Amino acid sequence: MQTEDHLLKKRVNLFDGVSMVAGGMIGSGIFIVSADIARNVGSPGWLMVVWLITGIITIIGALSYGELAAMMPSVGGQYVYLRESYHPLIGFLFGWTTFLVIQCGSIAAVSVGFAKFSGVLFPWISENNILMQIGALKVNSTQLVGMILIVFLTWLNTRGIVTGKIVLNIFSSTKVIALLGFIIVGLVVTKGLNSFEVNKAVFWQASRIGDGNQIIPIAGFALITALGTALVGSLFAADAWYNITYISGEVINPKRTVPLSLLFGTLIVSALYLVANYVYIRILPLHGSPTGANALAKGIQFASDDRVATSVMSVVIGDYAAIIMAVFIMISTFGCSHIMVLAAPRIYYAMAKDGLFFKKVGSLNKKGVPAFALIIQGIWSILLCLSGTYNNLLDYVIFAVLLFFTLTILAIFILRKKRPDIQRPYKAFGYPVIPAIYILTTITIMVILLIYKPNYTFPGLAIVILGIPVFFLWKKFNRNGNEIQKSDLDS
Repeated sequence: MQTEDHLLKKRVNLFDGVSMVAGGMIGSGIFIVSADIARNVGSPGWLMVVWLITGIITIIGALSYGELAAMMPSVGGQYVYLRESYHPLIGFLFGWTTFLVIQCGSIAAVSVGFAKFSGVLFPWISENNILMQIGALKVNSTQLVGMILIVFLTWLNTRGIVTGKIVLNIFSSTKVIALLGFIIVGLVVTKGLNSFEVNKAVFWQASRIGDGNQIIPIAGFALITALGTALVGSLFAADAWYNITYISGEVINPKRTVPLSLLFGTLIVSALYLVANYVYIRILPLHGSPTGANALAKGIQFASDDRVATSVMSVVIGDYAAIIMAVFIMISTFGCSHIMVLAAPRIYYAMAKDGLFFKKVGSLNKKGVPAFALIIQGIWSILLCLSGTYNNLLDYVIFAVLLFFTLTILAIFILRKKRPDIQRPYKAFGYPVIPAIYILTTITIMVILLIYKPNYTFPGLAIVILGIPVFFLWKKFNRNGNEIQKSDLDS
């Protein structure tokens, strides 16, 4: 086992692990992305299929990651799996992309999302409220609140893993309970509405929206393409379940706890997501008009600002819906930001231990956490907040994220051949069929994105490829990079 600082503290139990998986998954996506999915597939039945496929893919991914997590219960998680299975270059490219865009971009986007919904309660927080302008750079109050949140969460997580997990458990539990409450209210308060009857009449009639908002039926390959592009939103709404692997070195009995956390967390949230979308189609018609006078007239496809959940609540409880959902999403985005801030620095810590990041990043403070890694992550996330480009960057790395998912699951097959002698406390469910289905599914989605969303996919590939010369330059100028020990598999 690669030597790790003795200050790392094993304080994370199964409940904490499930909280991290579930809390990381539940952000603002579930309340918004169904509108875009509805515009892509055009039918209630296929909307539900998209979320069902998302749940299946997520759970299969979690079950498969469980084998790798049990084999290599090390700080850094997915970075370590890729390094050990392929080459340190592949692990570096994952860490490079994660730091540069995926994690820091997500932290920036979710933190600014928190600020935007705070603006419902506090009108001073607005993108139109420009506080400072230097040349082309404008700083508004929404960005400021987002940056303050990042600073606070960074400081909070330097206080130790125990402090971090207490906050994690409070907000994750609140999010799950609140989402469950939303579902119960939506299922109970549907009297007098005929939206579900309207939706049943077009349940499997897939369509797309043409010019002039004309509904054009789709089938065959066009439907498969629509499903592939629609899955992008739902997969990201169910993303971040793997954050628990990053802190494996701080988990009590990680060979058991991490796989179980992945399983239970993804099962809980996938079920909640599926039922939440059932609530959507029970209360709102899927089809609507962008000029509709109210939530029912706009439907799911044209919900105001894509806030489907807010539209549902406005039908159920009236004028207070926006405030209630704003509070709910503030809680959700705060908790999601906290988990991302907490987890990702463990990747940079592991990279630094391999000589592939600044040496100081591989150090721990007296509380046993990689404080310097937290700080540089916070600084870069704040710069992305200021740039205002984080949403575009996240769009660009959709392909890269799917690519690293695929490579990680493929690693199970590679290690079964390369190292059949290694102890596997947990084995991937349904191997080799189930993991193979996952790989084929993600490859299919990537091919569809390459063909139909080239503006999103090729920039993402460019970001990954740019890391290749950086890796070799880092190795050249940092001789510690030659000391990478491929020994996590021999623990």
